[in-house]
Amino acid sequence: MIRLALRQFRTEAIVAFAVLVTLAVVLAVTGAHLASVSDAFKSTCNAAHDCTTALNPVVGVDVTLQHALEFIGIIAPALVGLFLGAPLIAREFETGTFRLAWTQTITRKRWLAVKLGVVGLAAMAFGGLLTWMANWWASPLDAVNQNRFSVAQFDYHGVAPIGYAAFAFALGATAGVLLRRTVPAMVATLAGFTAARIAVTEWVRPNFASPAHESLPLPVATFGGWGFIGEPPNLAIQPLSETVPNGWVYSSEAVNKAGHAPTSRYLVHVCPILGQTAPQTTPSGPKTTAPASQVAPLNACVDKLSATLHTVVTYQPGSRFWPFQWAEMGVFLAAALALCGLTYWWLQRQYS
Repeated sequence: MIRLALRQFRTEAIVAFAVLVTLAVVLAVTGAHLASVSDAFKSTCNAAHDCTTALNPVVGVDVTLQHALEFIGIIAPALVGLFLGAPLIAREFETGTFRLAWTQTITRKRWLAVKLGVVGLAAMAFGGLLTWMANWWASPLDAVNQNRFSVAQFDYHGVAPIGYAAFAFALGATAGVLLRRTVPAMVATLAGFTAARIAVTEWVRPNFASPAHESLPLPVATFGGWGFIGEPPNLAIQPLSETVPNGWVYSSEAVNKAGHAPTSRYLVHVCPILGQTAPQTTPSGPKTTAPASQVAPLNACVDKLSATLHTVVTYQPGSRFWPFQWAEMGVFLAAALALCGLTYWWLQRQYS
């Protein structure tokens, strides 16, 4: 039975193996260059004692491949569900071969268990190997204090992609049993997997752990659309990315001693200049780019507001990356097991 299951999916297995080998070659060649750039930078900046502020050139190496890995990390589990999970049982129903299998000495329970076990473990191995290679290649980039909680980074790092692959496969198998046709099962798998990933990312992942809270001096805050992040330069203000390294910032809000956010009227009353200068939006968030004539008034404004306001940052520390990875993998593995149970129950109910 195991040999039959492997033979039925030998084409998909060959394609998956070819993808892994091709990607391994590409990552091995480019990864060596990426590591050499990172090592050269570390040697130079260590000699100059300037590793904290110097820009690591590794972030600009193989940018296209960086984006490609992010894309692959997103679509690879979905492809597992489409081409391994959905046809697993739906194809048997379409061709009628399930009747031949069930008339033999093999029970339906064993028939389903072997199919789900053999192909499912192969799907998880594919997801795990793909993630391991991507993690190895991206390790010099991860060392440059990047936010690994961002959606693109989180989704192809760690162990969570193994859970994604298992869930996509189980969802495809369940859709095949319920719909009994391969193409509709593939459509349902893609829609269900996309919905599940969005739901977990938006509503489940933020609740894996209670966020931490930290009080910071006001100039780091963003209030009323204004953010003083190192502008103008003589304010010497530390950005949030350095205050909360690798953290997942939920919110950053200026509050008074009672914990209430100041109103716009209060801000303009204390600092009239805030009602006269329009903020600008940058990739790092809103910030002021003050003309030279407004530097002194802005300095005075910050001094006034600092006496009554402070910043409260709500975030997940970077140290929680791995607990979040294991938690998310657990969620998707549990969902995969539940789907396998549903698949078995439905087969027993329909053909008992």
